Amino acid sequence: MKYSTIPSAQTVAHYCKIYGIKDIVISPGSRNAPLTITFTEDEYFNCFSVVDERCAAFFALGMAQQQQKPVAVLCTSGSALLNYYPAISEAFYSDIPLVVISADRPSYKIDIGDGQTIRQDHVFDRHIGYSANLKLDVSHATETIKKQGKGLLSLSMSVEKQQAQIEAYNDKELGQAFQLAIETMSPVHINVPFEEPLYNTTTTPNHQPALVYQKPVLEAVEDLSAFAATWNNAKRKLVLVGVEYPNAVAQEYLDVLANDASVIVLTETTSNLHHPNFFKSIDSLIAPIEKSANSDELFKKLQPDLILTFGGLIVSKKIKSFLRKYKAAQHWHIDAKKAYDTFFSITHHFETSENTFFKSFLPKVKPIDSDYYSYWAAVKKKYEAKRNQYLKEIPFSDMLAFSKVANSIPENYQLHLANSSTVRYAQLFTIAPSITVFCNRGTSGIDGSTSTAVGAAVYNQKPTLLITGDLSFLYDSNGLWNKNIRSDFRIIVLNNDGGGIFRILPGQEETENFETFFETTHAIDLAKLCSSYDISHEAVENEKNLEKALINFYKSSKIPKLLEIKTPRFINNKILLSYFDFIS
Repeated sequence: MKYSTIPSAQTVAHYCKIYGIKDIVISPGSRNAPLTITFTEDEYFNCFSVVDERCAAFFALGMAQQQQKPVAVLCTSGSALLNYYPAISEAFYSDIPLVVISADRPSYKIDIGDGQTIRQDHVFDRHIGYSANLKLDVSHATETIKKQGKGLLSLSMSVEKQQAQIEAYNDKELGQAFQLAIETMSPVHINVPFEEPLYNTTTTPNHQPALVYQKPVLEAVEDLSAFAATWNNAKRKLVLVGVEYPNAVAQEYLDVLANDASVIVLTETTSNLHHPNFFKSIDSLIAPIEKSANSDELFKKLQPDLILTFGGLIVSKKIKSFLRKYKAAQHWHIDAKKAYDTFFSITHHFETSENTFFKSFLPKVKPIDSDYYSYWAAVKKKYEAKRNQYLKEIPFSDMLAFSKVANSIPENYQLHLANSSTVRYAQLFTIAPSITVFCNRGTSGIDGSTSTAVGAAVYNQKPTLLITGDLSFLYDSNGLWNKNIRSDFRIIVLNNDGGGIFRILPGQEETENFETFFETTHAIDLAKLCSSYDISHEAVENEKNLEKALINFYKSSKIPKLLEIKTPRFINNKILLSYFDFIS
C-alpha cells in the first residue's frame, strides 16, 4: 500500500477510517495529490472521480442522504473549493453530513499573486458545522519553509518537536470535525495546506493516532405529563410533517395520530408517511378556503388549538400563510437538533427523535370528542373527487402529464424530485407507499437535482427515477458526466421551454423582458445532450404518446433512459390555477 510522504495527508485518511467514512468523491487537481494518492491506494476507501466540483458535491450529498452517514468530497486549491458551496448549504439546512476536504497552498503563498490561491480558511463559516483549518507540516519540505515561510519555524525548537505539536493540533481539529459531522449530521470543512513536492510516496505510514470513536448515547426525553394534559384538552390538533427520511417514524405511532378524532395530519410527498386518513394535498385543502366568500369563518374552523410539527422544511406556501395568520396557542416541534419558528408561534422544542418522543408521549394521550377530523375529512373527499373530474377535462399540459407519470411509477422505486414546479406538482397527487421520495428542500435550489439523484442511486437497491423540469435539468446537465450512473436510472423531463413556475407567480406579463429574464425560454435539443452521455432519449408531445412511452420506459435496459415530455408553455399556468377554482 502506498501513502503520501506528507504526514497530514496520512492523518486525514486515518481519521476517515476511525470514523467509518469510506466514500471519497475526488475532483482532479495537483495540490490535492497527497490526499488523492493516499485515498486511492487504500482498498478501505471507495473512491469516485467527478470532474465538476459542484456536481461532485451534490453526488456525494446524494450518497450521504441515502446512507445517513458522512461522505467526503476532495478538491484542489483555489476556486475549485467554492463550487462546493451550493451543496454545502443544502447539507447544512437538510442535516446531511457532507465532509468537505480541500487542499490548500501554505499560508505564505496566499495573497502574493500565486496561482490557484484564495482565502480558503473559514470560507464556509456561515453554512458549516465546523471548520478545521490544519497546520502545515514542517517535517516535509523543511528547507522551503525555512526560506519562504517566515515565522513558521522556530529557531529555538527542533523541527521534530514542532512537528509533534502540529500533529497534536491537527489531531484535535480532525477529531472535532468528524465527531460533529456524525453526531449532529452537519457538513464540515477540513482545509489542509500542502507544500511541494506533492507526489512522493512511501509504504510506511508515520503518524497514526490510536483513537476509537464511540457514538454517545442519547439522553432520555423530558417529562411529558404537563404536555400530555395540554394535548388532551385540545379539541383541534394539527400535525404537520415536512421532509422525512423513509421509515424514520414507526407506523404504530402514526396510526395512533391518524385515528384520533381531534387530530388532522397534514403530510407532503417528501414526508414519506402514509395512512388513508392523512391529508396529502395541503394546497388542495387550503386553496378553496382562500377563494371562498366566507374564508375567514372556514379558516377559523380549521385553525388548530395546538400544532405539532416534525421533519424538515415544508413545500406548501399556503399552509405557512394560513398558520402565520391564524396562529395556534401552542406550537411544539420535535427534532433532536433544531426547531425553526416557521409560523412565528413556536412554544416548545422537544430535543429528541420522533420515535423517542412518541414512545413516551402517546401512552399518556386520551381520546376526546371532536369533529375536527370528520369535518375536514369530508372536505378532503370532495376535493379528491373534484380533482379526478378535472383531470378528465383538461388538455395535455404539465398537470395532466404529471398525473400520468405519478400513476406510472412501479412499486419499490426511489423517486427524486427537482425543485420549483416539479415538487409542487407532486404535492397534488398520491404516490404509492412503496416509493421513497427525496428532494433537496434544504435550500430548495435547482442547482444539483440530477447529481444528487445519481449519487443516491449508488447505494439504493431500488431503481431510481428523477422527475425534473427543463431548466433544472439543463442547469445540472454536468451531473450526467459521471461514469457511476446505473443502467436502471430513469429521468423524466417536463419540458415547457423555460421556467414555467414564473407564469404562476404574481407579476408575469407577456413581454420580451419576461420571456428573456424570468421564464428564460430556450430551444435546446435534449436528444443531442443525451447522445453525448450515452443515455437513451424519447420525446412525446401528447397524452396518447406519453401513455405509450411509459409502458416501455421502466423496462430493463443496458443504458439509462430519459423521457422528454414537451408541454405547451402558454397554458400550463392557466390549467394549474384553474384547478384550484374548479375544486372550490
